[in-house]
Amino acid sequence: MRERVALITGASRGVGAAVARAFSERGAKLGLLSRSGDDLGLPDALGVECDVRDRDAVFAATARVVERFGRLDCVVANAGMGAYGPFLELAPEHVEEMIDLNLKGTLYTAAATLPHLIEAGGGDFVSLSSVAGLRAFPGETVYNASKFGQVGFVRSLDHEMREHNVRCTTVAPGGIATDFAMGTGRTPEAVEGMMTADEAAEAVVFCVTRPRSYRMLTMSYRPMSEPSWG
Repeated sequence: MRERVALITGASRGVGAAVARAFSERGAKLGLLSRSGDDLGLPDALGVECDVRDRDAVFAATARVVERFGRLDCVVANAGMGAYGPFLELAPEHVEEMIDLNLKGTLYTAAATLPHLIEAGGGDFVSLSSVAGLRAFPGETVYNASKFGQVGFVRSLDHEMREHNVRCTTVAPGGIATDFAMGTGRTPEAVEGMMTADEAAEAVVFCVTRPRSYRMLTMSYRPMSEPSWG
């Protein structure tokens, strides 16, 4: 990662912040997009206030990162939210937010950043999805829909970007012990035994540091406390 320029969305907390720290430890320059604009106090990091639900804002934030560092080599589309419960009981605003953040936010991030990866001669586009993008769960209908959409988008994108030397990877973790979905269907007791954000971030590091002769299409992993499904 040394001297590579990485853009991370949802970078102010949780897995996004953990990925930022892991990249920074390995010498990357960072464009950190979040609604707070926090740079996490990391060296060679530019914090940019950005809501990925706003397409124009994503393009403007990406331009600021490229202006600062001169190029873009790696993108981690991490911003997202979850709300769990029976479909007919989901708050309408949570339905809209999951589709806008998880799915449309990933599309906007790709549209803004991929031209810069191509211009750099290649790079990595990583979508932080979920095992919920590979298998459906009760109580996660709309979350599943948004994550299945992410997975399908990136799998298709792989076909289009390979000729440009851009690797497109879906990272689909199981349970991670963060404040994700806390208060919208998840309780503190539910995260006991789950992976830490730092452990989850290591999988992203692994994907983007593979030799350029091959690409990781989908990586899924789960905590030992979580059962396997199918």
